[in-house]
Amino acid sequence: MLFGPDKRQLCNAFLLGNTCMSYVRNISRRRFLKVAASAAPIVSGSLAFGQSKTEANDRINLGFIGVGKMGRGHLGSFLGYGDVQVVAVSDVVRERKENAQQTVEKRYAKQKAKGTYKGCAAYDDFRELLDRDDIDAVVIATPDHWHAIPAVMAANAKKDIYCEKPLTRTIGEGRKVVEAVAKNKVVFQTGSQQRSEFGGRFRKAVELIRNGYIGDVKTIRIGVGAPNIPCDLPAQDVPTGTDWDMWVGPSMFRPYNEILCPKGIHNHFPAWRMYREFAGGGVADMGAHHFDIAQWALGVDGSGPVKIEPPAKGENVGLKLTYANGVEMFHGGPSGCTFEGTEGKIYVNRPVLESTPKTLVAKEFGPGEFRVAPSSNHRRNWVDAIRSRKQPIATAEIGHRTGTVCHLTNLGYQLRRPLQWDPAKERFVGDDKANTLIDQPMRKPWKL
Repeated sequence: MLFGPDKRQLCNAFLLGNTCMSYVRNISRRRFLKVAASAAPIVSGSLAFGQSKTEANDRINLGFIGVGKMGRGHLGSFLGYGDVQVVAVSDVVRERKENAQQTVEKRYAKQKAKGTYKGCAAYDDFRELLDRDDIDAVVIATPDHWHAIPAVMAANAKKDIYCEKPLTRTIGEGRKVVEAVAKNKVVFQTGSQQRSEFGGRFRKAVELIRNGYIGDVKTIRIGVGAPNIPCDLPAQDVPTGTDWDMWVGPSMFRPYNEILCPKGIHNHFPAWRMYREFAGGGVADMGAHHFDIAQWALGVDGSGPVKIEPPAKGENVGLKLTYANGVEMFHGGPSGCTFEGTEGKIYVNRPVLESTPKTLVAKEFGPGEFRVAPSSNHRRNWVDAIRSRKQPIATAEIGHRTGTVCHLTNLGYQLRRPLQWDPAKERFVGDDKANTLIDQPMRKPWKL
C-alpha cells in the first residue's frame, strides 16, 4: 500500500489532470489501484470503489483456480483479451493443470518474435497462486464446495474475483464471501452470465417486467432440475496425479469416484453437482441462472422470499417460494423463466423470448423508463469494472442472494415442511433445526 508522500502525490496528481500520468507510470498497477480506491470519494450506487482508471496498455495479471471444463472455457476467452495476461493456473488434477499451462504458453508464444513463451506458472495448491503479489485478479471455476475459501482468501489478498455460480455451497458461506469482498473493496463478478449475454433476451424480459408491461407479477415458474441428494457413490482407486484429499477439501469426506472427478481432461460437466456434500443439485446448477433472473425482474437483488412450502413427500418439483409482496415462485415448469402478470405473460430462456400479447417482445423503451445496466459480455464487464473500480453487473451480494434462493429450495425439499425465512436477518423464523442447516461444518483443517 501507499502511505504518506505517495498518497499525497497521487491525490495532487488527480487535481492536476494529465499531470497524474507521469506519476502513475512510476508506480505499479496494484499500488495505483489501491491508493486510488482509498483516495477517491465513494459514491452511492455503482461507484463503490472510487473512479480510478488504469492506462489502456497496462495489462491485468490473471490467475486461474480450477481449470476443468468451465475453467478451460474461461481461459480460452481471457486469452483473447489484449489487456489481460494469464500468469498462473492451479488445479488438483495434474493433467488439467499442465494442459492449461501449455494452452497459455502456446497462445502467447504465437505473439512473440521467437515463437516461445514460458511465463505461466502452474500450481497444485491455489494458495501458492494467491501468495503472488503480481497477480491482480483471479477466476475461480472449481466445484461449488471450493468457491468460498478461495474467494475469501483472494479478497483478503486484495485480488479482484470472477467466481462461478452458484456462489457458494451454503447460505452461511455466501454471507462470508460478501463480507470479505466489501471489507477489502475488491471487484467481484458472479458468473451469472444471463445478465449480460444470450442475445439480451433476459435483459429485455427484465426491462419489460420492471416497466409494468405485464401488469403486476403474480406467479413465476422456474424450470430447472431436481434438488441435491446425499452422495452414495462407491469407492474407486484414485488416479495418479489427482490429489483427492485436496479435491474434497472442506466438505465431508467421500471416497474418489470418477463421476465426481473424471480422470484427466474431460469435455462434460461432472455430476458432483448432484450431491449435497459438494453442491446444490439441478436446483442450484441452472437455478443459479434462472432464479437470478427472477430476483432481478422483481427488483429484489438484495432480498429474497419469506416463505418456503414444499410439495408432498416424494415429489421433487412444485416447491413454492412466496415473497413479501405476495408473488409466488414455483420450482417447476418449462425450462427457463415464466412470468405471469395481471396483464400479460413473458417466457424467457436462452434461445427464446416470448410474450402475451406477442407485440411486447418488440417494445422500444422511451425516455425515463427503467433500463438495466449495459453489458453484452460478462467477462468483459468484469474486466472493465476492474479498470473503472465500478460495480460489475453480478456482484457478490447479488450472487449470494440468488444462491440463497437455491439453498432455500433445497432445504425445503430436504426438511419437507413449511419454513418461514427472514431475508434481512438471513435466519429461519422460530425453527432451530432449520437454522442449523444454514451452514455446514468444514472438514479440518479448512475454515472460513
